[in-house]
Amino acid sequence: MLESQLKIRSMQTRAFDTTNENMTLRAILATLQDFGFVIDKADEALGTITAKRIDKYPIRITVTVRKRRTTQVLVRMNAYYGQPVREPVIYQNFFTSLANSMFLTANPIQ
Repeated sequence: MLESQLKIRSMQTRAFDTTNENMTLRAILATLQDFGFVIDKADEALGTITAKRIDKYPIRITVTVRKRRTTQVLVRMNAYYGQPVREPVIYQNFFTSLANSMFLTANPIQ
């Protein structure tokens, strides 16, 4: 049981080399919207975003951002469609798109 919980948590969590939590939250908002999610609530002070997508398979997402050490932020995404999502591809797609968005934000095209 504990091993499966750790496996799920490792799928849900990524560290990013930035200390800019605000920029990270904005990138998360953009990424979720790109995937067709509607933002329910975004709380900068708590570092949380809640969103949903209602289509063939309704899904709810909660993303939290918190500082990790002095050079990183930790992003954790929880996805639910009646039960916790355990398919790694959903988390992989989100974090790949988020990393691309954060890179483009930090390195604007001239």
